[in-house]
Amino acid sequence: MITTRFAPSPTGYLHIGGLRTALYSYLWARKNSGRFLLRIEDTDLKRNSQEAAQAIEEAFKWVGLSHDDEVVYQSERFDLYKKYIQQLLDEGKAYYCYMSKEELDALRSEQQARKERPRYDGRYRDFKGTPPEGVEPVVRIKAPLSGTISFEDGIKGEVSFKAEDILDDFIIARADGTPTYNFVVAIDDALMGITDVIRGDDHLSNTPKQIVIYEALGFALPKFYHVPMILNPNGKKLSKRDGAMDVMEYKKMGYLPEALLNFLVRLGWSHGDQEIFSFHEMLELFDPKDINKSASAYNAEKLLWLNAHYIKNASYERLVTELKEFGVDIKDHDKKEILVDALRDRAKTLVEFADMAKAIIEAPKHYDEKAMKKFINDDAIDILRNYAAYVKISDEPLHLPVDFEKVTKAFMQKHDLKMKQLAQPIRIAMVGSAVSPSVYDVLSIVGKDEVVDRIEKLIHFYKTTKENS
Repeated sequence: MITTRFAPSPTGYLHIGGLRTALYSYLWARKNSGRFLLRIEDTDLKRNSQEAAQAIEEAFKWVGLSHDDEVVYQSERFDLYKKYIQQLLDEGKAYYCYMSKEELDALRSEQQARKERPRYDGRYRDFKGTPPEGVEPVVRIKAPLSGTISFEDGIKGEVSFKAEDILDDFIIARADGTPTYNFVVAIDDALMGITDVIRGDDHLSNTPKQIVIYEALGFALPKFYHVPMILNPNGKKLSKRDGAMDVMEYKKMGYLPEALLNFLVRLGWSHGDQEIFSFHEMLELFDPKDINKSASAYNAEKLLWLNAHYIKNASYERLVTELKEFGVDIKDHDKKEILVDALRDRAKTLVEFADMAKAIIEAPKHYDEKAMKKFINDDAIDILRNYAAYVKISDEPLHLPVDFEKVTKAFMQKHDLKMKQLAQPIRIAMVGSAVSPSVYDVLSIVGKDEVVDRIEKLIHFYKTTKENS
């Protein structure tokens, strides 16, 4: 059974690069009816944040990536790691190193002066003497001193490292007894039954060290897939300004989770020229061997385009629920269907959707200065005054957009007007600016009595401003 995992460190919040890795791992496990596990790598007790750990789980819940079993916290498994450290010591595969920090610093300075790669020189590898006093030892593993460490990467193909170039007897337990990153990762992946490790290629240099640990403990190696990084449009490391922010910030910015997942699955993976993937299609089509070997570029416009697509195709019920999160409660509004239909094609984010909805539902508190200067004058005010009076005495039901269209056209015919003379002044009266959805949609949503009130308020504002100028 294929078992994958996502193993973030709670020293910060989950960013989109991590979410993409989690998504790839999730899809591969679920496609194969396997298991997807979540492990919090919180052995760095000084830098851990409980809030960050909770935020990671919150982000998973938001995007709908459900994990199997309980979340594993490495900080709760120290006794387990100590058992395996002792096993390696007992088997002669690891040893205590009493080298002081000062000695190690001096060794590194000498090696740098000789233009050598700084590395531990193995002086305690076969030490049989009396340990020096006052030094709390670290535990080092006996790594291969020569030869190559090779593995088949599912994306990069065969990867080989010369042992002497990348390995020394690296530390697996610090002087205070806490285990190191590469040691606990290898232990946990093996004990949790991880068969496929999908992770960023910034972890590629860790892999030979983890293989050394696997082999020393007699564990079977998983299949590795090292995913190229996400870069900004200029080919540089993705920064927070470029989009490498907390995943939950995307929720606050009005993105739908399915848009974000669709965006991320395409950052490094493709299926022909297809751009839009339902979650079912991702599960059906994804295979990590098809992940690109080169880095992908973050494209903010593509994400907005996808988000607009998913907003446009979301159900009424979904959009009504989502809008409430942004301060717009239209659940009991009698024109909510007309409102949603009027805006769903115009909004790229839920924030935009909510702002446009508020502009229609709530009477304008101010009027756009440029729009007023361009479209509102004495003639426009006369037209609006006459229109308000016409609407007020109309016997038409004035409930649907078609009702307002019928009355408005009758008014224009009676007064020999064209729509361009009326449309922008009405928009300004209704929403405070010259930009809005269809005039008839807006009038219908606002309703007959409120239409008259808003026109009268604009007339009063114009008159007062003119008198005070």
